[in-house]
Amino acid sequence: MPCPLPQSLRSQRRGARPLTDGFMIWQTARFSIDLTRPRVMGIVNVTPDSFSDGGRHGSTATALQHCEQLLKDGADILDIGGESTRPGSTAVPLEQELARVLPVVRAAVSLGAPVSVDTCKPEVMQAVLDVGADIVNDIRALRQPGAAAVVAAHPRCGVCLMHMHRDPQTMQLAPMHGDVLSQVRSFLEMAAHDLLALGVANHRIVVDPGIGFGKTPEQNFALLAKQPALLAMGYPLLVGWSRKSSLGAATGLALEQRLVPSVTAAVLAVERGASVVRVHDVRETVAALAVWAALQQAG
Repeated sequence: MPCPLPQSLRSQRRGARPLTDGFMIWQTARFSIDLTRPRVMGIVNVTPDSFSDGGRHGSTATALQHCEQLLKDGADILDIGGESTRPGSTAVPLEQELARVLPVVRAAVSLGAPVSVDTCKPEVMQAVLDVGADIVNDIRALRQPGAAAVVAAHPRCGVCLMHMHRDPQTMQLAPMHGDVLSQVRSFLEMAAHDLLALGVANHRIVVDPGIGFGKTPEQNFALLAKQPALLAMGYPLLVGWSRKSSLGAATGLALEQRLVPSVTAAVLAVERGASVVRVHDVRETVAALAVWAALQQAG
């Protein structure tokens, strides 16, 4: 049963978002997402080998059931991916990724919520946009040949540009060195600038510092502590801390025990200005953010 879309997510304001207006709107293919309150992006891994829930939603039917449950739990956006990007993972052939993702996206776009697709392949981007996806979420920030052109050719789709050091096969074997904040910010500014130069409106773009993607635990927490400096770039921030190994390093908890640290990190990211948090545990994150929102109103 499709979950009704909240009023604040329905297609409404279509104008460009000035860089100084407090990140009010994220324009996507079908929806103008109101960012005056933080949004929760629910993760849908259509993979056998993702680091947290690989194999649980590997079929179209189970993935769609998961989409429906995430919306019932309060997700604002669905993020569907068909290729694991955990440290050490190997690339998935194009046809295999398309076979995993396309049937789920075709069904998910009827559920009444924005649909994001986590992919770095331009062919997958084009295919999912053709069947109605709203957002391209790219861990490589459109660096693959042809990827930026696919997004630029679409009149409205949203895009998330993420920072990643090296690639999934090697990123944790040789993490970043030096000042992580300046390197991440410089990379994301350049990626956004290149997209603007292709004619993509600024209100279609959000950026992601790439927690865990080629960074040490200390660097990841430095990005959280200094997150306001990333907001100064002028783009909404999407952050994904859910179940990451840095939370295990800080707490000593195994992957399946990281619910509380994951929710805590999401709330801390929002408190420091993140507009979207990408999570596995939607219901618990939504509840925690409701408490945070009540505090903001009381203040």
